[in-house]
Amino acid sequence: MAVPENAADLTRHIETHYHARHRAELPELAALAETVETVHFGDEDVPDGLSALLRRMIGELEVHMKKEELILFPAIRKAASGLDTPIAAMRDDHDDHAADIARIGQLTNGLALPPGACPIWTRLYAELGDFIQAIEEHIRLENEVLFPQFETRGDRDV
Repeated sequence: MAVPENAADLTRHIETHYHARHRAELPELAALAETVETVHFGDEDVPDGLSALLRRMIGELEVHMKKEELILFPAIRKAASGLDTPIAAMRDDHDDHAADIARIGQLTNGLALPPGACPIWTRLYAELGDFIQAIEEHIRLENEVLFPQFETRGDRDV
């Protein structure tokens, strides 16, 4: 998929491609994780706590995406200045999302299925892998492509 070069078009691409995708996928992933945790309760390989983590992520991502959609992206589309503070807040959220992704890796043993994993468990890990790839690309586009165009501070960490 081609990434728009224009910042305004990139914000729309992020909303329609990534935000919509995360909103659709995360609740289903949480439900799959809950099924796996329930059906395989007591199994040493069960990703215990994964459904709770994914449900928390639903709320945190929704708040983050709403801040982008209602505040930051409209300002970017108007080529506003003084966006260092809201961009810094989004970068902090991205760090939190990265920590959640790392936690998913810990809970799932790097998405390694145990021998004889059931079809639901297999589907969960495959779809989690797709979700992780998408959210990492989403974060990279914002942090490395979009945000630098509107930051004025020379002291930011990338």
